Amino acid sequence: MNSTVSTASSLSAERHPNQTALLKAISSPLRCAMLLELATGEPRMVIELARKTGCKPVIASKHLGVLRRAGLIVLTRRNYQLPRHFIVNAELGHLDFGHCLLRLTQPAGQPTA
Repeated sequence: MNSTVSTASSLSAERHPNQTALLKAISSPLRCAMLLELATGEPRMVIELARKTGCKPVIASKHLGVLRRAGLIVLTRRNYQLPRHFIVNAELGHLDFGHCLLRLTQPAGQPTA
């Protein structure tokens, strides 16, 4: 069976985040760590993301606001999550935002750039 995964590059341009906002949002290692946590597809609360990324909840909340305003994540009730169409491979932390494929983790044995 051949199943097609809907990714951001296969969606209409209106669903892509703004390129300038995307670049600003992924320029922070802390925000990339948060995206990696959200790449599993599971919604997370601010306090969970703060604990997993090693920052205070108030700092996590500010960074999540940048990601949300950029259109990379959504807030549902009290949980933040990545829209499923951005997630290419949850295990590897690969996200497709239409303008770029973001690989948040490196394969074992590969040097980081």
